[in-house]
Amino acid sequence: MRIEKSFKSLLAFIKQTIMSRQILVISFFLSVFLISCQGRADKNKEAGSNDSISGELIIFHAGSMTVPVKVIADSFQKLHPTLRIYSEAAGSRECARKISDLKKPCDIMISADYLVIDNMLIPDYTDWSIKFASNEMVIAYLPESRRSSEINQNNWFEILMKKEVAYGRADPNSDPCGYRSLLCMQLAEKFYQKPGLEKRMKEKDNNYIRPKEMDLLALLDSHVIDYVFIYKSVACQHKLQWLELPNEVNLKNAAISELYLSVSVQLSGKKPGEFVEQKGEAMLYGITMIKTAPNAKAALAFAEFFLSADAGQKLLEENCQPSVIPEQATGYVMIPESLKKYCLEPGE
Repeated sequence: MRIEKSFKSLLAFIKQTIMSRQILVISFFLSVFLISCQGRADKNKEAGSNDSISGELIIFHAGSMTVPVKVIADSFQKLHPTLRIYSEAAGSRECARKISDLKKPCDIMISADYLVIDNMLIPDYTDWSIKFASNEMVIAYLPESRRSSEINQNNWFEILMKKEVAYGRADPNSDPCGYRSLLCMQLAEKFYQKPGLEKRMKEKDNNYIRPKEMDLLALLDSHVIDYVFIYKSVACQHKLQWLELPNEVNLKNAAISELYLSVSVQLSGKKPGEFVEQKGEAMLYGITMIKTAPNAKAALAFAEFFLSADAGQKLLEENCQPSVIPEQATGYVMIPESLKKYCLEPGE
């Protein structure tokens, strides 16, 4: 009996010892795991605290840049996780007025026409602009659009003038796409030798004019309109069908700038009752930093990321927007040194 009791006591002792050791082992590994997690958290916290690009970054941009700006901003934010980016889309001229007239805070301005920056913001609100991309005008539509099986380069203006067909365009006083649509009409009148074509087209479907070209997509999707004057990049990004126009009409080819310069439209000026002449020109987008940028450090870092070939420009081209870097810039001597490599020097 004593031997049996002693044996049972020994077994109990062994079990207790094994369990204690298991608990110790588990506790040891748990402690290692927690220390490791804390270490990673401390490193992440330290990395965030060492990142001088933080706070808020405010970007005003053309409506046609909505898709690429989001992609580029998301990529930039991954590099600077404590930075908050606020982007606001509108017609480029409207964006400029938010800065000049409404005095809204803004760090970066991205325009569908660099001349909007040059004419409306330089020299009071910025000193320079860098051209970074090109584009072209097209006629976009859906398979369900009326007469879509018939439209081609030779008859598109006749199709758009049909009574049963409706087309949309952007407001020329708010958006470069709007005045470029009018310039296309004038160039078409010359190219196809159709006197009065621009006047007839301007007088039709005025109830389908919207502040920016992106606003027209909803009308197209809902079949309120059949066709829209729009940028090729936007048609591509939104997987629309589109008709490419001749170079003599589409404002794409800088080699025939003299032809484009032969047409013009009158736009509202900086003051009520004032007007400015907008001549035709091959399309070039522009970017700038605002003098009163609330977050100048983040703005400069974003501009460099945006203009870099292996970062912003790569993402831009992946979203149907052809890069033109390097190109002649406005106000070259005033451009920050880190950005001059994305421009041609004067005289080049």
